[in-house]
Amino acid sequence: MIEWYATLSVLEQVYFWLGVVSTVFLIIQIVMLCFTSYGGDVDLDGDGDIDIDTDSGVSIFTVKSLTAFFAVGSWAGLLTCALIAENLQWVSVIVALVAGAAAFAVVVLLMRFMYKMQSSGTFQPEKLVGKRATVYVSIPENRSGRGKITLNAQGKFVELDAMTDGERLSVDDPVEIIATENECMVVTRAIEKIENSPDEGV
Repeated sequence: MIEWYATLSVLEQVYFWLGVVSTVFLIIQIVMLCFTSYGGDVDLDGDGDIDIDTDSGVSIFTVKSLTAFFAVGSWAGLLTCALIAENLQWVSVIVALVAGAAAFAVVVLLMRFMYKMQSSGTFQPEKLVGKRATVYVSIPENRSGRGKITLNAQGKFVELDAMTDGERLSVDDPVEIIATENECMVVTRAIEKIENSPDEGV
């Protein structure tokens, strides 16, 4: 193994380590997908605002899709390097990008399919109007983007896309669902209810 690794070029070594690391992450993602509802998906920015969504509400750039890109692309590039002449190794970069992009697209399409299957089941988003929730990924102001909220609804813990007509909502802010549009929740900042109302006539 060591002797084989020593014969690799710098580009092949880069492919090898990218392939190993991304494959390990891919296996972890598959295991998490088997034991959790959402497969352990994580937004790729500290505040969650760079998450790019499709019209279906499925995030494009997720851990699963990017892991698939690097895993498939890296091994495809390494294999290509082994099959072509050393002075043509630049071709492997093109092959790696194409193979990675194909894997990326397949994962996104599969996630979109799973999302639609989930949405077409017993879960009814329109019944959530009036419910309280908590911001999980910050929601940009004035419908300039989507964030995410979490709540217990219809017997299960759910994570849903959300947008707001008002000011920016930060992580952990309490919100109230006021409408649904294309399976995306429209929310507003929740106002705490006053438990002790003033006596009438005072």
